[in-house]
Amino acid sequence: KVLPFAGDGTWLDIGIGNGALPTKEEEYGFDPVGTDLRCDNIAVLGALGIEGHQSDIVDLQLAPPCSVISMADVLEHMPYPRRGLEAANRLTQDGGVLLISMPNSDAMLWDLLNRADANPYWKEIEHYHNFGRRRLYALLEEFGFAPRRYGVSERYRACMEVVAVKVAGL
Repeated sequence: KVLPFAGDGTWLDIGIGNGALPTKEEEYGFDPVGTDLRCDNIAVLGALGIEGHQSDIVDLQLAPPCSVISMADVLEHMPYPRRGLEAANRLTQDGGVLLISMPNSDAMLWDLLNRADANPYWKEIEHYHNFGRRRLYALLEEFGFAPRRYGVSERYRACMEVVAVKVAGL
C-alpha cells in the first residue's frame, strides 16, 4: 500500500511489540525510532541497529519532532489515553501524521459479537478502554489531530485504522 504521506523525518512507533513496523519505516524513507515498556522488545530493535527507548510515550523526549507516530493497538492499553495523545501532540511536528489502530466498539461486528456473547475484547484484561470511531475522533480533535482517513483492519474486522494529521499551532 502507498502511504498517504511523504517519507521524510522520524517515524516513532509506540509499543513496538515484535518490532516489525520499525524495520519497515526506513524502507519508506523515514528514520525509525521505537518505544516499548518491555526491555526485551527494545533489545531486539538495538540488535537491528534501530533506535529504541524503554519508555512510556508520556515520558519520552525527542528532538526534532516526529513526522509520523504510530500507535498500533496501543491507545486502548493506556490507563490514561488523554495523556498519551497529549504526548503524541507534543512529539509530532505540525502537519505530521498519527496512525492509530484499535478495536472499534462502534462496528457492526462488535455488536454481533456482543449479541453472541463472543466478544473477545471484553475479556482482554490489558484493555483499559474500548473506543468507537466517534469517541476516538473526538479525542483526536481535542488533542490537535484532524482525522483524514478511516479503514477497517484487514487483520481484525472489528478493528479500525485511522490516519490523522496534526493541526498547525495546536
